[in-house]
Amino acid sequence: MNISAKPATEALSSVSSAHLVSAQSAEMSEFEFGLIVAGNAFHRWVVHCMAAAGLKDLTPLDVVVLHHVSHRTRDKRLADICRIMNVEDTHLVNYSLKKLQTLGVVASQKNGKDVTYAATDSGCAYVQRYRVIRESCLINALNADDALNCDIGELARLLRVLSGMYDQAARSVASL
Repeated sequence: MNISAKPATEALSSVSSAHLVSAQSAEMSEFEFGLIVAGNAFHRWVVHCMAAAGLKDLTPLDVVVLHHVSHRTRDKRLADICRIMNVEDTHLVNYSLKKLQTLGVVASQKNGKDVTYAATDSGCAYVQRYRVIRESCLINALNADDALNCDIGELARLLRVLSGMYDQAARSVASL
């Protein structure tokens, strides 16, 4: 088997994942590399934004768990948090929840057999400060480019579709 076959398109030869370019969808290689770069930039952003809001030394997962626990101000179970965020490893989210509880921004409560989590007043205040900073630094910059802003809804839809495709592919490859 020749693993050093030429990429399907020369236009993508500068993409770091050009070795995966397929004749059926050269764009997927470009998308995946873009997703890696964008994902890392997003993770860096949420950590820095939350630090600017006053809550330092969090991981990207800690920040998004706090955001989700704050969402719609209702208590959430660990399994529900993991399902909504599409995280299989509940231990990672549980570790974040424990860390956030230690910081006093999340509280847990026993409801029958379930333990639920909610943001504390302090946690909600950090999330609100994060929102103000996000508006100032990110959303205002986005509004400067109306064409980009218009594409974001379609991009979000495509990401949800691709998320489902990747999940299905992961289930398929697990049986190989």
